[in-house]
Amino acid sequence: MVMVLPQTPKIGSYRPFMTSRSAALIAAFLIGCTAMPADLVARPMTPEDVARIEKTGTIAISDDGTHIAYTTLDRPDVTRGEANGRSRQQLFLADAPMQARAYLPGEVDAWEVDFTPDGTMISYLHAGEGESAALWGVPVAGGAPRKLAQVWNADVFEYAFAPDRSRVYLLTGPAPDETRELDAEAGFDAVVYEKEQRFNRLFAARLGATPDHDPVAIPAPGHVDTMQLAPDGTWLLVTSAPTTLVDDSYVARRPAIIDLATGAHRFIATPGKIGDIAISPDGRQLAMLAGVDRNDPAATTLHLVDRASGAFGPLNAGAPEAAMDAEWMADGRLAAIVDKGARSVLRFYDADGTMRREVDPGVLVLTRIVQGGNRLIAMAHAPTHPAELFAFDGREFTRWTQHNIWLEQIDFGLQRAITYTARDGQVIEGVLMEPVGGVPEGGAPTILDVHGGPERHTTNGWQTGYDKPGQVAAGKGYAVFLPNYRGSTGYGTAFSKAHSGRYTDPEFTDLVDAKHALVDMGVADPGRTGMTGSSYGGYATAWSATYHSEEFAAGVMYAGITDQISKMGTSDIPREMYLVHARQWPWDDWQGMLQVSPIRYADRANTPLLIMHGEADTRVTPSQSLELYRHIEVRRPETPLRLVLYPGQGHGNGLAAARYDYNLRMMEWFDTYLLTGDRKAPLPDPRPVLKLDLGADYAM
Repeated sequence: MVMVLPQTPKIGSYRPFMTSRSAALIAAFLIGCTAMPADLVARPMTPEDVARIEKTGTIAISDDGTHIAYTTLDRPDVTRGEANGRSRQQLFLADAPMQARAYLPGEVDAWEVDFTPDGTMISYLHAGEGESAALWGVPVAGGAPRKLAQVWNADVFEYAFAPDRSRVYLLTGPAPDETRELDAEAGFDAVVYEKEQRFNRLFAARLGATPDHDPVAIPAPGHVDTMQLAPDGTWLLVTSAPTTLVDDSYVARRPAIIDLATGAHRFIATPGKIGDIAISPDGRQLAMLAGVDRNDPAATTLHLVDRASGAFGPLNAGAPEAAMDAEWMADGRLAAIVDKGARSVLRFYDADGTMRREVDPGVLVLTRIVQGGNRLIAMAHAPTHPAELFAFDGREFTRWTQHNIWLEQIDFGLQRAITYTARDGQVIEGVLMEPVGGVPEGGAPTILDVHGGPERHTTNGWQTGYDKPGQVAAGKGYAVFLPNYRGSTGYGTAFSKAHSGRYTDPEFTDLVDAKHALVDMGVADPGRTGMTGSSYGGYATAWSATYHSEEFAAGVMYAGITDQISKMGTSDIPREMYLVHARQWPWDDWQGMLQVSPIRYADRANTPLLIMHGEADTRVTPSQSLELYRHIEVRRPETPLRLVLYPGQGHGNGLAAARYDYNLRMMEWFDTYLLTGDRKAPLPDPRPVLKLDLGADYAM
């Protein structure tokens, strides 16, 4: 299939670049419609739209820069009868702006896309029906795909080709425990909590006409979760933790270098959390995202590391920003995505760490960069579209993909970054979406959408999702504000550490101050302001519905912390909580931990609260939601309250149906209690109205 779409203008004058009519015609082709209305009228976004959003998944570029491959990522559209499931990716080869060829049948799920060193094949991981994930390849010039390498009864997670393409290195899951599997079949399936650990493995497999069925094991230093091969093919760079525990993946994960000739490994000492690492073209240096110390909440400082000695130094320590991705160019320059609060820039360094220049991408928010032959390709989103593919020519960005043509029909609320001043004088930034058509006299019903972490930050890009009201709410007349409260990244380490050891204050007083600032700006209706968020944002929502109940008229929380004492005893990240959040253990101050727990203030709860949680969540266990539900239900039975649990879902909903259900429930709750301002309105029906099998006309 060849998909040819109109050429996009350069991003310097970025705007939606297709007419509604041309978008509709192409949409008709893509979904097989034959009839089109003569004219299209802009319409608001709906939960059904959110359920079918598609975006760029992974990107790769050949070493010589001549070929670009990418995947599209979406989920089954349950609103149109597709079977429920998780995310899926389809492989494309991009030939030019808005021209792409599907390289595999649509039902083939492909991920971890790359090219072989000679550029003749696109490589990818794929798991056939009833099979483990294996390494596959399809010729760039066309032809049938074939399996390149596999490990019996274990999924391949990552791979790296030797420069001469004689072999490929594989990172796989642990060896199967056949005895345990037989025991389980007989009913002996008891689990010893956290102590039955099996580590990932490394292999070297020969490349040939048929897959190597006897790859050579490489000794792995601990539980390896990422792998890269040096440019000369003589050593591997891996990241590893001493155990399989999630907590260790946060606080004890370290890079290590494995000599492929001897099998010996050497760890590189790092001060705190680590993120992505890239190897320089000459193999002498590493570009590493890492925390500045063990109490740094996030790996957002860019370091240069000497590979031989392990010595390293930061390039942007102390700056009010967050490094998000780094990629070495073929000529030895280092390119990096740096977020400065709600916007991003593309920055170039010389090999010695001297900053060469910085490029402002305009309305784009860059999230990932890859290069081949000094050709740079980026993944980026913007206020009016999710992640797409963009090419950088040294001066500006050109858009190469448009996955959701139907977005041309959507009436978007005006979106921009704004700042306000908190009660102690600290300037706080956030992203504001106005209602479609503007803010009415007296202010609009307003939703504070609070990000999790809190070591994350919101950018002024695409901010609509299954758990983010975004443009769906804007289309219903709401204003939406996404605050980067203290504890957020993007403003320097001091800002992200500002909440450490100080649960709820100043981080959650920043949210109350945001409401008051929006009221003063004429944006928010003071009697119709609510809050939503998941994880730490769920903690914020639980706090706003109890301690600050008089300020907030409705709340929707997912997987929120409600009891800081039991949270430590039930979470899979207790040490991470101690090091970068609490800075003390509950037994150091039992009463203090209770004072920062929403259950303590359930007697104040007058805010209609919808609580949702995945039953399989190990980060914030469902007991946290059960506790708050029971405390409010007993102490304030007159308060509108509902608890919804999602079977099989973890710290976020992965299945398409659960995500659609969540979005429907969230918006219905706000429509019932926030849009009206009536805190005593009857509860919505327990089951939301599903808009299914809408047919082709809906897409237009």
